[in-house]
Amino acid sequence: MRRSSTLLLSLAVVGGLTGALPATASAQGRQDIPQSHPLWANAQAKVADTAPAAKLSFRVYLNQRDNAGAEALAQAVSDPDSRTYRQFLSPGQVRDRFAAGDATVGAVKAWLTGNGFSIGEIPSNRAYVEVTGTAAQTEQAFAVDLAKYRVKGQTLRAADKNLSVPANLAGDVLGVVGVDQATNLFVPDHATGSGTPSDVAPGDGFRNAPPCSAYYGEKTDTTDPAYDGKQPPYAPCGYTPAQLRSAYGIDKAGADGKGTTIAIVDAFASPTIYADASEYARRNDPAHPLKQSQFSQHVFPVNPGMEPPDQCDAAGWYGEETLDVEAAHGMAPGANILYVGGSDCQDNSLDTALNYIVAGHRADIVSNSYGDAGEDIPADEVKVFNQISLQAVLEGIGVYFSSGDNGDEVARLGTPSPDFSASAPWITAVGGTSIAIGKDGKKIFETGWETSKSSLTGGVYGPAAYTGGSGGGTSRLFEQPFYQKGVVPDALATKNQTGQKKGRVVPDISAVGDPNTGFLVGQTQTFPDGAYYDQYRIGGTSLASPVFAGIMAVADSFDHFHHGFINPVLYKLTSRTAAISDVTHVDAAVARVDYANSVDATDGLLRSVRTLDYPGLTIHTTPGYDDVTGLGTPNGLLFLLLV
Repeated sequence: MRRSSTLLLSLAVVGGLTGALPATASAQGRQDIPQSHPLWANAQAKVADTAPAAKLSFRVYLNQRDNAGAEALAQAVSDPDSRTYRQFLSPGQVRDRFAAGDATVGAVKAWLTGNGFSIGEIPSNRAYVEVTGTAAQTEQAFAVDLAKYRVKGQTLRAADKNLSVPANLAGDVLGVVGVDQATNLFVPDHATGSGTPSDVAPGDGFRNAPPCSAYYGEKTDTTDPAYDGKQPPYAPCGYTPAQLRSAYGIDKAGADGKGTTIAIVDAFASPTIYADASEYARRNDPAHPLKQSQFSQHVFPVNPGMEPPDQCDAAGWYGEETLDVEAAHGMAPGANILYVGGSDCQDNSLDTALNYIVAGHRADIVSNSYGDAGEDIPADEVKVFNQISLQAVLEGIGVYFSSGDNGDEVARLGTPSPDFSASAPWITAVGGTSIAIGKDGKKIFETGWETSKSSLTGGVYGPAAYTGGSGGGTSRLFEQPFYQKGVVPDALATKNQTGQKKGRVVPDISAVGDPNTGFLVGQTQTFPDGAYYDQYRIGGTSLASPVFAGIMAVADSFDHFHHGFINPVLYKLTSRTAAISDVTHVDAAVARVDYANSVDATDGLLRSVRTLDYPGLTIHTTPGYDDVTGLGTPNGLLFLLLV
């Protein structure tokens, strides 16, 4: 079976995959789909057989033709030293040159319908065939038995062994997603940063308590005891779009993203999104309204009659969408915004949303503020995502992913790891920073975002404890991509590797992420006295990704072309120019006051100090490339001129 050359030799990570890599004959005339059986689906964990009449909906993803040629061309159109730099393909050209052909699609459809399945959507790029049928039909088609297994507190469906397909189709099938429910174990985070609510609205209201500052250093905490010998400033109340545009030096560009479409992918869709985003712009950026003609959305419906997925806190995803839309528009007020909402929060549904954009080149930039914890991901999901993101590169679409809000994930996973999909090689991983913006709108300093919290109790500060920060680290799934060679230090590239192997290191670039120096966002929420629009400070790399996407939209309109996959340019810039500002460690902290009940002082106040670049981790902000902030942050007009 063909697989991407960017994958390391072993994808057999614990928890999701089988160990055997090569395709093997499972029965006469059939061939296994490698690693399509999760290790947790074993006799000891079995709870019950799957009812034969149970309905299933899944996707059979198809291999593209000439994968090596597609990767070589993707590198060539993205590398400024290549003769074919920026000679992107149209969706039709990608389909005609690399997508599965008519004969392949016809053969796969014939096999599926011959087993009694109903055929649903086949997208224009022929990435997959949507299939609906019963458990009995699925067992017959893939030569497996389906059962329910107890794993990590959930009861999930899976096959008892690797799925197999007729041998004549083995080279055409990239993977099958949805027959098992392994992705339920890898529900993507959409966390909006340490110190912010996990379920932001419209269900639960949230407000920041005073005092807070209109700009960094406006107010100093002189009523509480000194922390580390200093009286820290109060955290900003939340930076406005104008402050961030000024701090990143794009306010004088004479360009605002006009002519570029930024797509945002999340799950579900907020019913108040346009009203909230337009009200936010009216209050905080009145010179740059969000026009109805600038905003559109496409939301995938839930499959009727199917076993429902974990709905993953839909209200929390509403807050994510609101942040992403308001931040992207705030940085690039002239750009069009397309929101695409997955039918649920599973990886395969979010992949469908991303593929919808890529297959029709419906946007020039895609911002994705979600990711799985670590890289313990089913092999089919990794292969599917890699193929979709590769097509985006061929078409000149820049795909940006938040690098995560939990540092190197040691606290959650026990071992250091970057997050997937940020660790994938054909996307740009955006890390987070803590930024101090002064009264004049200029940047005072910027450091890596890795926060600790010291709570004030009885007049005494407790010990500092890590609360969250920019995701980063070295991939175990992906080898070092061409653009990181010679720039990322070997000491980082060889982490988590054996022998002399080098891995992909995350992130690539950064922007503001720390919720303690975060963004003011506005959203309809439900408070004790009713439901209405209100504003609060928020952060996370969920902020950093749309902020950087907005900066790239401004770069598109400033340079009069679409940049596409920007990583090769970024890594060349850092060694040749000052277009990217290096981010180094700064000793700084802010005082925080929070409502104990999240909305008012009725139940008291909580006081704490938050350090801005906590050093107690295995990833660190250092001079040059580092695994907290990557190459650094965009340096204003110089960045726009040279990308």
